[in-house]
Amino acid sequence: MASGKSLHLRRPEINRIMKINRIMKRSFTVTVALLGMIILGSFAQAQEPNARAQLERFSEGLQSLHARFDQRVIGSDGSVQDGSSGEVWLQRPGLFRWEYGGEFPEQVIADGKNIWIYDEVLEQVTVKNQTEAAVNSPLTLLTDLGQLDSQFEVREVGQADELQLIELRSRSAESEFERILLGMTNDILQMMVMEDAFGLRTEIRFDQVKRNPELDPLLFTFDPPESADVIGEIQR
Repeated sequence: MASGKSLHLRRPEINRIMKINRIMKRSFTVTVALLGMIILGSFAQAQEPNARAQLERFSEGLQSLHARFDQRVIGSDGSVQDGSSGEVWLQRPGLFRWEYGGEFPEQVIADGKNIWIYDEVLEQVTVKNQTEAAVNSPLTLLTDLGQLDSQFEVREVGQADELQLIELRSRSAESEFERILLGMTNDILQMMVMEDAFGLRTEIRFDQVKRNPELDPLLFTFDPPESADVIGEIQR
């Protein structure tokens, strides 16, 4: 584990608190985002309204992916607490890069051993064991959609905004999420919603999906800047 300089406030304290909250929300999002991206964009020609069937066709033959996204975090009172956009790259199995732009740029990178969360404003890196992060999470679906029913209670919940919805509720009492909603249309995952026990709702919408592009392996590597604080234990 490495440690760099101490943090220095360069913005009003309220912005700093909001940013720390964003880090927590992004960490909450990582595992579900990876689920969504691995099954995103299987462009089968057949179309049918059954969301479960569309989800299964989604993952078939998908090895890599690049997409843009817009994300909103909505509080229990319905107010938008956070909004951001960016790009995501994914390479099967288990590699991804999730980049947020805007006023608070951030990178979330999975290299197969570690998940790195780099906050450019705070100059802070949080590192997590990727294997441990996958426990009791939808990451288990990445390599085997056949585990869907053993890991989750699954049901069709109808149509909204021209999307066919499928609801996932974890069978594990330790899950971070009350439920996950996947919005499907024409065999494309267009929306993913995660809701926690406190009423916090994270909504992600995908656009400009490229299926099975050739990706630079360097996208899935990360070296912490010397000036950054590193929190967590790095898996070698």
